[in-house]
Amino acid sequence: MTHTKIEIGAAFVRDLLRDQHPDLADRPLRLGARGWDNQLWRLGDDLAVRLPWATQSADALLLKEHTWLPALAPRLPLPVPVPQRLGEPSALFPRPWIVTTWVPGDPADRAPVTRAAEAADVLAAFLTALHQPAPDEAPAGRFGRGGSLAGCSEGFTKQLASATELGLIPDPDAVRAVWEDAAAAPGWAGPALWLHSDLHPANILTADGTFCGVIDFGDLCAGDPACDLAAAWNLLPDGTADRFHAAYQPAPDAATLRRARGWAALRALSGILIGEAGVRGRPGGKPTWGPPAHAALRRLTATAHR
Repeated sequence: MTHTKIEIGAAFVRDLLRDQHPDLADRPLRLGARGWDNQLWRLGDDLAVRLPWATQSADALLLKEHTWLPALAPRLPLPVPVPQRLGEPSALFPRPWIVTTWVPGDPADRAPVTRAAEAADVLAAFLTALHQPAPDEAPAGRFGRGGSLAGCSEGFTKQLASATELGLIPDPDAVRAVWEDAAAAPGWAGPALWLHSDLHPANILTADGTFCGVIDFGDLCAGDPACDLAAAWNLLPDGTADRFHAAYQPAPDAATLRRARGWAALRALSGILIGEAGVRGRPGGKPTWGPPAHAALRRLTATAHR
């Protein structure tokens, strides 16, 4: 993470708005969140300003959302942050930024699902709607997302070793078995589908015990739907994966579910390490990521692949 040297505060964000979108500059403004890539400032009741601040890649991710999400959003059954305005690099701020719609709700890492069956149906409907064939010019995934698990084997091995050395993995052999089975599954033979590709608990919102919105489409890409179907283990409570798979259309085949389990294991390991870093007060750590990631890994290692 390489935080921008510019001090971003409410007065600074208001200056940016006055410079490029003056009709929005007098709305109430308050900090919403400081995320992995961007800061989020709530603008009035229905808008938000997102500015890159912590990674060099954030600029491209915001521009990707601005390009693709307005066309995808109307077919999605959950609210998503739809870009409304683009902020150009300027003397005030040398990076692009966007104004999006505000999506109400609480991140699932802080407010977990309690209405499990309904959440499974909602998530399945969302991914059924999103997972449609993408055009040839659709972006490729970062970090191998949407592609073959083989490209992530080195990262999986390193993360498993790190988490095991920290005493965070009760049965590393069981985790390794999930991964090896997933990596051995036949690859995706269908068309490249639109994917969110970053469905961890901090990127999906809840209200009244179920999912109410999906955020952060910076990793939007095209590829194998198994990458997103990992959410059955990463986002849903125990005992709901089967309901999710029954509701998702078209029904995933056995090979796709095996690959999805591998993606879920990889995402869980990442969440466990980020959560532990947060507990230890290290930069980039998020303590709320640990509990749902541990729960996901328990689910994965407790059940044989289907």
